[in-house]
Amino acid sequence: MLVDDLNDLTNHHKSHCKLYADYVASMFPKGQAEQLADIPFLPVRAFKEFTLKSVPDDAVYKTMRSSGTSGQFSQIFLDKQTALSQTRALAESFADYFGKGRFPMLVIDSESTVKDRLKFSARTAAINGFSMFSNKRCFALKDDMTLDLESIRTFLAVNSGKRIFVFGFTFLIWSTFIQELKRRKQTLPLENAFFLHGGGWKKLEAEKVSNDAFREAIHETTGSSSVHNYYGMVEQTGTIFIECEKGHLHAARQGAALARDPRTHKALDHGVTGLLQVFSSIQGSYPGHSLLTEDIGRTYAGSSCGCGRGGTIVEIDGRLAQAEVRGCSDAYP
Repeated sequence: MLVDDLNDLTNHHKSHCKLYADYVASMFPKGQAEQLADIPFLPVRAFKEFTLKSVPDDAVYKTMRSSGTSGQFSQIFLDKQTALSQTRALAESFADYFGKGRFPMLVIDSESTVKDRLKFSARTAAINGFSMFSNKRCFALKDDMTLDLESIRTFLAVNSGKRIFVFGFTFLIWSTFIQELKRRKQTLPLENAFFLHGGGWKKLEAEKVSNDAFREAIHETTGSSSVHNYYGMVEQTGTIFIECEKGHLHAARQGAALARDPRTHKALDHGVTGLLQVFSSIQGSYPGHSLLTEDIGRTYAGSSCGCGRGGTIVEIDGRLAQAEVRGCSDAYP
């Protein structure tokens, strides 16, 4: 059971990360959790403000960073086993939606994003992570982040008739790909392609771009009707929520979610709007298995969706106001 796995991880991190142990002792004195709502949660902002890891320095295989704002970014420390678990979990989720195998991959980003190891970011991690499902890769943007239409057309000609995997961050796909194709009055033959995108919705919301409008614009410029949003974060890499064909974001097998009241942190029923808490049973090298995010939304039972997937559904409204978010991290000892 997921609760048992999460209890084991809580005990593991308490034994190997003193800062986390002190935090749990002061905020969650109760013993073993009997349900998800009782699992101790860590505000996701903690990874921006503290060094949290449950492995010795010489066991750190990779350090990942979020794309932080105001000079702050999360640092996530992975050992080889956790990195492998994240890869396996991601592969399982991907195959459930798009099938097994590798595809020609069109990345809506520049190659410089993944080349500079000193600027390793959430975008770098996402591109490299999803690239394991590619057999050829083309970057749609030049280093100055302008559309490289000539390279794209060459790539599509070489892979004519094949199923193409298009990946990118939501705002980049909208601003540098869709809008630029419209500006140039161009279309691309991507009828057989599937799009996977995530992140950057805040900027689109400011421009009054809905998920439906985003999907329609992709269909208009590429012919593709297979467009899937995903919700995830560098602090819980590998365990993502992918949008099904019915338009619902489902938790992976290794994960789940619930909502909490932003002020009291009381767990809320399905359908009630609150602060989202996300779970992952694979984060062994750092205490990232139960995180209170800064995202406002609701959860629903996976069984309520007609797609047949059982994972918890999340609906996300946006980010909690920054001033209120600090109330969660201030609970830290």
